[in-house]
Amino acid sequence: MSQLALLPEVSAFLQRQHAHFINGQPVSGKGEAYFEVVNPATEQVIAKVKEGTKAEVDAAMEAAYGAFHGAWTQTTPMERGNCLNRLADLLEKHLEELAQLETLCSGKTIQLSRFLEVGSAAQFLRYFAGWATKISGETLNVSLPSFKGEQYSAFTQREPVGVVAGIIPWNFSIMISIWKLAAALTCGCTIVLKPSEFTPLTMLRVVELAKEAGIPDGVINIINGGGREVGPALISHPLCSKVTFTGSVPTGLAVGRAAMEGKLTRVTLELGGKNGAAFLADLPVEKIVDGIIEAGYLNQGQICAAAERFYIPSSLIDEVLAQLKQRLSTFKIGSPLDETTEMGPLANKAHYDKILGLFDKARKEGNEIIYGGQPIAGAGYFVPPTIIRANSPNDALMTEETFGPVGTFLSYDDEEELIKQMNSTPFGLAASLWTNDLSKAMRMISRIEAGTVWVNMHTFLDPAVPFGGIKSSGIGREFGSAFIEHYTELKSVMIRY
Repeated sequence: MSQLALLPEVSAFLQRQHAHFINGQPVSGKGEAYFEVVNPATEQVIAKVKEGTKAEVDAAMEAAYGAFHGAWTQTTPMERGNCLNRLADLLEKHLEELAQLETLCSGKTIQLSRFLEVGSAAQFLRYFAGWATKISGETLNVSLPSFKGEQYSAFTQREPVGVVAGIIPWNFSIMISIWKLAAALTCGCTIVLKPSEFTPLTMLRVVELAKEAGIPDGVINIINGGGREVGPALISHPLCSKVTFTGSVPTGLAVGRAAMEGKLTRVTLELGGKNGAAFLADLPVEKIVDGIIEAGYLNQGQICAAAERFYIPSSLIDEVLAQLKQRLSTFKIGSPLDETTEMGPLANKAHYDKILGLFDKARKEGNEIIYGGQPIAGAGYFVPPTIIRANSPNDALMTEETFGPVGTFLSYDDEEELIKQMNSTPFGLAASLWTNDLSKAMRMISRIEAGTVWVNMHTFLDPAVPFGGIKSSGIGREFGSAFIEHYTELKSVMIRY
């Protein structure tokens, strides 16, 4: 095993006292409780972090509100973009340090932490930076009648909504935080972020780099703690103008209800799903297997847009599953700090227990577990990539979000049946369609109920392409130009002269 040695700065960071970052400074806070950060590959505690209280939430929101009405308002759009570009430079400069911290907290392989968490985060920052100088309104032709020779003009302008509360999941703690803070800052907002209690460390380091990049104090604040106290306190805070949440559907529904209660706080909810991947019969088996692995098993399947339901033509399913089993059996599972590892552990004990419970459900329902389906003995929250053949579209593994390295497969004979099965879910985040028949793909795309439909690819996100769900998978869009609507208010101005 070629286990990486931790950088000295990573070891030193782990030894620090960890809590919050408010108004440009590390803050210990008034609370006395701590929570432990556990390395999911070893089950060892690597750090302790102070639990936030309402006092820290108040302080962070007040700092963000002060910066919104002060230093950040006085920062020109060009300089806001420059700040984000400088932060991108610093992420790249500290790439290995941040990647190692992320892998220690989340179990993500070091290659993914380098490429996706840190590298992609820097690319997204640069994309958002380009929008800072391009947010605009429009001039309108009005039709009011003139009574005394007067004339009218009208225009619109976009203004930042104010202080944003960002609630971050544990699967991509840096990248998703960057999506939210970059969108907010580009539009002139300030932000208070609450990372997951499973992965709280990396953003504490990133926000130090943000200060080094010249982002004024109070513009980005971090409050750590569990979702039961800190999250609701942020959402209901009187200074909060918008909530942006990425996470599970049940939690997202609760966040949405809390935000709308009392003062109609704006929300963007990017929630999970039970994403489908459909393979048509014109594809060779080898390409289908490649597509399944791409769609369902990256980052141990712990991606909100990953495919979990796989639809394979009846004439091909036996051969597909046999080849998939052979491919998955060669995966190297082990320490995520080993550069040759292909699959690390699940990110935390609670999620590990959930996945084991789903395996039990599959057995009770008589599903065929073709490969995997059991824990790997030893320390760490390891399970193998799993193949489950369902009996019907109503089986638990075809309807419940797994968010793990579990592919559930169902055969089909008719493409009308396929579309019906793809859409027979309350979720609608993403889907993919795999075929060499472009004409057929173009006809089917509009019939698939999902916020994103990929063709011959899956789980690829680009900052220029809006992303978000329909049905129970969310409200609002991130990326592209679509994010601007969610972080600004549209003001109309009419002038008589």
